Amino acid sequence: MADFVSNPVDDAFYKPADSFFKGASSALTYDDVTLATLFTDVLPKDTDPATTLAPSLHLPLPIVSADMDTVTEANMAIAMARCGGMGLIHCNMTEKQQLSEVSRVKNNVHGLIQDPIRVHPEQTIGEILELIETKQFSFRTFPVVDPKGRLIGLLPGHVVRPRYATRSVAEAMTPRNQLETIREQDLGRDPIDAADRFFSEHIGLHKLLVVSGDDTLRGLFTISDIERIRQEKRSNLKPARDSQFRLLCGVGVSVVRKPDGAIDQERLLGHVTALVERGVDVVAVSTAHGHSTGVGEAVRLIREHFKDLPIIAGNVTSAAGVEYLADCGASIVKVGQGPGSICTTRIVAGVGIPQLTALYVASQAAKKRGVTLLADGGITKSGDIVKALTLAEGVICGGLLAGCPEAPGQVLEINGKVFKQYRGMGSLAAMSAGSAARYGHSAQDTARKVAAEGVEALKELSQPLDRVMSQLAGGVQSGMGYLGARTLPELRAKARYIQVSAAGQKESAPHDIIEVKTGN
Repeated sequence: MADFVSNPVDDAFYKPADSFFKGASSALTYDDVTLATLFTDVLPKDTDPATTLAPSLHLPLPIVSADMDTVTEANMAIAMARCGGMGLIHCNMTEKQQLSEVSRVKNNVHGLIQDPIRVHPEQTIGEILELIETKQFSFRTFPVVDPKGRLIGLLPGHVVRPRYATRSVAEAMTPRNQLETIREQDLGRDPIDAADRFFSEHIGLHKLLVVSGDDTLRGLFTISDIERIRQEKRSNLKPARDSQFRLLCGVGVSVVRKPDGAIDQERLLGHVTALVERGVDVVAVSTAHGHSTGVGEAVRLIREHFKDLPIIAGNVTSAAGVEYLADCGASIVKVGQGPGSICTTRIVAGVGIPQLTALYVASQAAKKRGVTLLADGGITKSGDIVKALTLAEGVICGGLLAGCPEAPGQVLEINGKVFKQYRGMGSLAAMSAGSAARYGHSAQDTARKVAAEGVEALKELSQPLDRVMSQLAGGVQSGMGYLGARTLPELRAKARYIQVSAAGQKESAPHDIIEVKTGN
């Protein structure tokens, strides 16, 4: 790494964090500031954007999807972890549902279809054709099982035709004794490598059935999935996995209260215990105002019973808030009150601090207490992530990811364009569904009107998450390259800031042109 050489002219304009933010006359957010470049001998492809949020929580890419009910459920969490980030599964669902979502992520074997569509020998080909039409399946090959789920054959796609509609599956299937399978225990630590070897050794086979010791069907590999995964492994996005090679997964937990207002400790601890047993990597206790008795009590309670479990707590925008949550036992603190695109807290309640200033203030306390920070909200582009990472160890994204197909929002078509539902957890609809406690209200409180602190909106359907994350990762690495930073700690050490004018903000984006193709 080349030594940083100070220049007095540069020093007069481009300031490190302490002198810049303490000297600022107003609170600043991402678009108010730009970073000054430095001499570099680092190419973007050689930078490492990995981050450590807690001793047991390491992410190859410092991006976390928000615990919002139109952003993160199992599909998003799986996709995030595969791309090197992590998903926080929302708590606007029953505890049983949330446990099921966590299990889907932690038990996911990349490339293994763990619950393939099964058919039975007594069904007819006509019934299978009807099933394909009804469910809009894009495949026509099905494992055949008996009532106990044991594999007895494979129905190949070339016989699933209308001309054979009256024939039974039993007549058309390839029987069990002619099938190549692999035992679940023989997959080893790297199931993808085992499946890849199988397809290389068995020319012409496109399906590999996984069975247990008693021949119960456990899953299915396809050669197209394995080849796609091999291509992914050559990409810059490395999966985020735990010590047992499982995908990382976090959850948001709700602070459940009894009728008298006290925290239902037994229920909260029971749920967290069940989550830990399922393998969850981090729990998030977060409300709109994390510097509060309720959040502090919940964090203390969880920390008392789970000494090593990473705990995210928030949201705050002050040094005192960070210190309070750290003293209660939080490992990671979420910073952000009101910066989200669908959040109206600053308008409704008149509170909240522009995000970069809030991050700087919070970072001073975080250094003293030995906790890490997640910048939560206001991220609209990769450049914002780079700026946030000069003060925090990671970012939380909601709106930036809500348009991805992996997000759980309802899909709508309007005037030929496809959109996905996106709503703030402080919107009336989300609070009615269960998130009212996050904003200090009760879902059962019908005696008075609840003040919403979020809106319901639409996001245009975007590219699949892996493409979005690849673009964001590229932007982060590019920013690191401009500052000559190989790692995120180097980025934080080298960052120098300068405030920009409204004209400067306009100059930063494409301008004075007719844009015919976006950068996506």
